Amino acid sequence: IYVQGYDPRGLSQYYRMFRTELRKFGHLYDLATTVSRPNRPPDGEFAAESASWCIETTGQGWHTRTDYEFLRWEDLIQRDLAWPVWKTLAYAIAIYWRLVFSGTMGRFWAAHWRFATFISYPHILLLNEAIWCAAVAWGFGWGLQWLGIHSFLAAMAATALFVAALGTLLKATEQRSYLLYLMSDTIFTWQFSHGQRPEWDARIDRFAQHLVEVAQSSAAQEIVLVGHSSGSFLGSEILARALELDPDLGRHGPRIVLLTLGGNMPIVGFHAAATGFRDHLRLLATEPSIEWIDVQSRKDVMNFFPFDPVTGHRIDAGPNRRNPTIVPVRFREIVQPDHYNRFRWKFFRVHFQFVMANERPHTYDFYMIVCGPVLLTERFSQPEAALALVTGAPSTRRSAWDQLGLDAEARPDFPVRRNTEACRHG
Repeated sequence: IYVQGYDPRGLSQYYRMFRTELRKFGHLYDLATTVSRPNRPPDGEFAAESASWCIETTGQGWHTRTDYEFLRWEDLIQRDLAWPVWKTLAYAIAIYWRLVFSGTMGRFWAAHWRFATFISYPHILLLNEAIWCAAVAWGFGWGLQWLGIHSFLAAMAATALFVAALGTLLKATEQRSYLLYLMSDTIFTWQFSHGQRPEWDARIDRFAQHLVEVAQSSAAQEIVLVGHSSGSFLGSEILARALELDPDLGRHGPRIVLLTLGGNMPIVGFHAAATGFRDHLRLLATEPSIEWIDVQSRKDVMNFFPFDPVTGHRIDAGPNRRNPTIVPVRFREIVQPDHYNRFRWKFFRVHFQFVMANERPHTYDFYMIVCGPVLLTERFSQPEAALALVTGAPSTRRSAWDQLGLDAEARPDFPVRRNTEACRHG
């Protein structure tokens, strides 16, 4: 169950990316993969909020079926991005300086200076663009006065030019700068942390109820709730609220795992008002029936690294703490060197490497997590054995099956067992 972050791109773009990256994954490991077309739930409120597709993957001696659900927020995000430019700028600037004077920005700097720099970037860029536009407007006003225009009229004309030039520049450069998008993101996280986004809370509650229903009815071996980027705090909220609805959520049958990738939980949790969010983190840290794995990367400026999502929020979980397991990843180890050097300074591209296909076999591989034969906890507790299972020689694979304690019928010396309910392939 994939929890989308604060990204206006919707189902069609994510599905195309998934299908493209799945092909790369199959080619890298010499696997047969098929994926169905996206399906939406029956008519109703939930139909516009999720979609799903099915993947079947076959390797040497194993076969898996994965039902992949995509939880959607893009309609809410696109509504935010439709705000007038002046409103977005005024609101975001006010929030930024409130973060500074409240000390929250200082906590960001202490936790991860790269993220603090990144969150400051749109404001620095805005100041730079405003200075250039102001210089042009001042020169225009001075020229009008030199021509004999009254100083008041010249000042009004210069002000109008400044506003028009800045607005035009912001819109013209948005595809490269992401300034307005990042400011909208700042506004959203502020409002969410202060309980001012009831439409988001209502959707999270519906997703939590859906998770409860899936856990109670699914025949899957494992249910993985994946939260990427802002989806990290949204996913943790979904799981915590599901546990409040059903404290036995992880005891019904399928294992429940929260997988947070490139997380930025402090942008919500560091606010003094976010007491409920921190209480939910404490619940996840101590709940014995679920697993939580948090994957981080130093290269990604949009996540906190190194960061403990529990102690970093000054949460004392006590001796009962069991989550999360923190897994660091180096992207240069999973991407070919020449390609890595081409995108290493493209921050959004780096951020999405968490959910893109590897170019080199590695113990961290998102598509192997989704489609591989090893359950998630074992994959990270015994990463070398999990990798050897798909890349090693036959004798090495047999040893890996034994080491991982997997079902004997699934070993390479037994026939492949296919699920009776097959995917409708796209």
